[in-house]
Amino acid sequence: MTLPVYATREDVMRALDIKLTARTSGQIDRALQSASRSVDGLCHRRFYPQVASRSFNWPDSQYRPSWRLWLDDSELISLTSITSGGQSIATGDVLLEPNRSGPPFNRVEINIGSSAAYGGGNTHQRDITITGLWGYRDDETTAGVLAAAVASASASTLTVDGEASALCGVGSVLRVGAERMLVTGRTMADTGQTVGGAGLTAQANSVTLTVTDGTAFAVDEVLLIDGERILIVDIAGNTLVVQRAWDGSVLAAHSAGTGIYAARTLTVTRGALGTTATTHTDAAPVYRWDPPALVRDLTLAEAVNRVSNEQGGYARTRKTGDGGTERAKAQMDLPDLRTQVYDEHGRKARMRGV
Repeated sequence: MTLPVYATREDVMRALDIKLTARTSGQIDRALQSASRSVDGLCHRRFYPQVASRSFNWPDSQYRPSWRLWLDDSELISLTSITSGGQSIATGDVLLEPNRSGPPFNRVEINIGSSAAYGGGNTHQRDITITGLWGYRDDETTAGVLAAAVASASASTLTVDGEASALCGVGSVLRVGAERMLVTGRTMADTGQTVGGAGLTAQANSVTLTVTDGTAFAVDEVLLIDGERILIVDIAGNTLVVQRAWDGSVLAAHSAGTGIYAARTLTVTRGALGTTATTHTDAAPVYRWDPPALVRDLTLAEAVNRVSNEQGGYARTRKTGDGGTERAKAQMDLPDLRTQVYDEHGRKARMRGV
């Protein structure tokens, strides 16, 4: 994945109840990319946060107040610095608007009570440069901590604790310190714990797994014991309540002392979204960026629809009436969901005329 997506591979797999393979992974990732970009197109905005410097023409060239700069589709979450004609303007001398509910901000105005002003360059072209965090909103969830230090800025993997393993998936945007990363893959890591008690039998109702330290695991985390994947559905002290044969794996018996692995090694794109890759200490907090709920729902629905249609050769049908006439199966809930997302998050301002 080269751009952020608004749902994860694991979200789609659970919705479709399909197992993980290299083939399905690529198919789902492709569907998530196209679904996320279609949501961007529907709403005429980018939702993910990105650090960047962007240049704009001096406002007076477009016959508008010389102290007001419209950002159009370059919406701003927070401002780091601003210059005009090569001269720095103090951030305290500018106003981010509208100021009613916080970001996204669609214009930057000079406080006319100050002595600051736009202009001063040789021409109006690209006279103003703004550095900041661009996008819709920067809503984050604390996802856990690093389970090991990241000693190199070029490392492509990081190991997280059980909480982060449960909360992060392929497609998640993570932040550690000032660096953002895109999760592009997950692999199993040794938890350092083993199956306790009398082990697990090869029966679906054998759902209690005794471990040394239950606090090292998290609900919704996927474990690997021998060749069987197991989903944690609850934790009581040092007993994990699990769902067996998860993700299409085969139910099997596991004796006491067998090692427990978990999907805690994340393959990531370092220094993503305008940030710089750097080192990070052990136990550094990991934050997950969260898209708006409706945007996530629509992305998931669009991706599920794309994967289902692709698997059915785009020929899914349904019967209509008593005569049994078949026609292409329409996803009746999708138009309503698209309308909800556009009504809530769509950018409805007119495009600038020439």
